[in-house]
Amino acid sequence: MSEGHTEVTTEPLVSCAEDCGVRDVQDRLGDKWSVFVVVELAAGARRFRELQRLVTGISQRMLTLTLRRLERDGLVSRTVYPTTPPQVEYALTETGRSMTHLIKQLVDWSLDHRAVIARSREQWDARDAGGAMTGAMTGTTRGTATGTTRGTE
Repeated sequence: MSEGHTEVTTEPLVSCAEDCGVRDVQDRLGDKWSVFVVVELAAGARRFRELQRLVTGISQRMLTLTLRRLERDGLVSRTVYPTTPPQVEYALTETGRSMTHLIKQLVDWSLDHRAVIARSREQWDARDAGGAMTGAMTGTTRGTATGTTRGTE
């Protein structure tokens, strides 16, 4: 590489210079519950209460909203059986099933890097303990990009 060469010569892995649709997918999969619901539905169709039991911590309202959003996006289908009372079953659509391999890759990556991330967090917390934590406790705020701390005025 020459002294004057300052440009990157490799192509980016992903580019969203134009609207590439990633934001819509990110909004869905980046919310708190969608991935958990998709993971449970990957094992097969489920009824509402069964999903609620399997997705620990989700409220009835949030499960309803999450299922509606996933259904709207074409990732989940909702089938109502004409019984008394009506039974409703949720299942992944073909599109929903097609993304489960991506979620599996994310889970695998998370498991492979869990220890590294935990160590990094511990190191960062130990380094930052005198800055943000002290500022939060004493009413001071972090300063400019130089990282200085100043009292509130």
